[in-house]
Amino acid sequence: METECGKKMSSRSDSGSGGEDSPDQRLPVAAVPRRKSATSQSKTEPPLLRTGTRTIYTAGRPPWYNQRGAQSKEAFVIGLCGGSASGKTTVANNIIEALDVPWVVLLSMDSFYKVLCEEDQALAASNDYNFDHPGAFDFELLVATLRKLKKGKSVKIPVYDFTTHNRHKDWKHVYGASVVIFEGIMSFADKDLLQLLDMKIFVDTDSDIRLVRRLRRDIAERGRDIEGVIKQYNKFVKPAFDQYIEPSMRLADIVVPRGGGNMVAIDLIVQHVHSQMEERELSVRAVLASAPQTDPLPRTLSVLESTPQVRGLHTIIRDKETSRDEFIFYSKRLMRLLIEHALTFLPSQPCTIQTPQGQEYEGRRYKGRGITGVSILRAGETMEPALRAVCKDVRIGKILIQTNLDSGEPELHYLRLPKDISEDHVILMDSTVSTGAAAMMAVRVMLDHEVCEERIMLVSLLMAELGVHSVAYAFPRVKIITTAVDKGLDHLLHVVPGIGDFGDRYFGTDRSDQWSEGGEPEPPMSC
Repeated sequence: METECGKKMSSRSDSGSGGEDSPDQRLPVAAVPRRKSATSQSKTEPPLLRTGTRTIYTAGRPPWYNQRGAQSKEAFVIGLCGGSASGKTTVANNIIEALDVPWVVLLSMDSFYKVLCEEDQALAASNDYNFDHPGAFDFELLVATLRKLKKGKSVKIPVYDFTTHNRHKDWKHVYGASVVIFEGIMSFADKDLLQLLDMKIFVDTDSDIRLVRRLRRDIAERGRDIEGVIKQYNKFVKPAFDQYIEPSMRLADIVVPRGGGNMVAIDLIVQHVHSQMEERELSVRAVLASAPQTDPLPRTLSVLESTPQVRGLHTIIRDKETSRDEFIFYSKRLMRLLIEHALTFLPSQPCTIQTPQGQEYEGRRYKGRGITGVSILRAGETMEPALRAVCKDVRIGKILIQTNLDSGEPELHYLRLPKDISEDHVILMDSTVSTGAAAMMAVRVMLDHEVCEERIMLVSLLMAELGVHSVAYAFPRVKIITTAVDKGLDHLLHVVPGIGDFGDRYFGTDRSDQWSEGGEPEPPMSC
């Protein structure tokens, strides 16, 4: 299982939750709302760009950290409570659609049922186990997971098998929530859980309607007979509602009568969430670009020695008259030298081996579990072949970060990382770094996935002094490695003297006439 953000996952069916409500659910949901036109009520396509192998947000996640790299914006958590089949999932999906923001996670309490012992499994098979009691849920794991998700960390969500009443071996990985919607019948039943909720909503639906929905669903979708459904409802579901769920209504900030059809209540909820998110907006790139740079370059920076060969390669690729074929060829040569230089900073330990002549040789071996290269798309992807050429078993991840044309801030659009990346040394690759805003976002993503800061290297062909200082100030233990550091940025925040738009020149989308005439090229994929 790999961590993947930017991919639209299936949500639960509109059956509500409670008492083992969703055995067919795919957990959790990185939900993507549908865009609504500003002048029309008609619905348009969601903000996605689909390729053969990827699903990418065309609306990205803005910074959730400050210029020091520390998280300063928590996810906004909405708690939804209500009886079984009350329509909580419908309310959640309507909120997601009306919010019109990306990076929303729908988390179901049904994922956190406890694993049953053999005796309890036998009771469950005969409809005699109470899934509607607070003791049926693993609140310790639930609170720990929601706390990490609220703090912006990567989390693992258990996948509960409602047939065997056990958890699957492979858990779901979720990351990147601006808004978390957490729903379940016992959402308000734990005091530690309540403290994590920024907004508490109770979905109030008539008991007869809830019973009819449950009968229809369990008979049609789960193959149960009417007697078994009614037995379970009368023995467990209704008493649990009367004893635990209905009394928790007093804890709610908002009560939504009639469930998902109450669009007036949903509009009020959405307005409040929007106002809260506006208050939490951050400006990172502008702060970085305006920061004075008087300090010497940091010790964590290593610049490839400017030999005549390296200087010659820079001369060729910086020349605006260089053809695309030559630009690619000599860039690849420089990338190979850069990657070889970067690998010298990986930890190693002495070892003794036997040569074919039967003699001992005192050598060194890599000291670590593994190496993962993460390219910042699209230009950083050009460095992957050089890394693969010198690291036989390297794993590769990808991040897409683009500049928002309105705010000027970097935004995370797509993320795919190998499993257990936290145990590896990570080499972040980008062709150029100007303000350092995109590089900081990439490093922050690694930290959120529990990669140790000292095991992260930022590798780039060309960096501006400002970008070096920005990254080093925010993450003083990250190693920064490049072939050259240029002094400044122009008014468009491009590195000068610079290299032009590396991605455009490498992939053949260069508009050199705009550069020569002083026009503004298309904003780069990362900044």
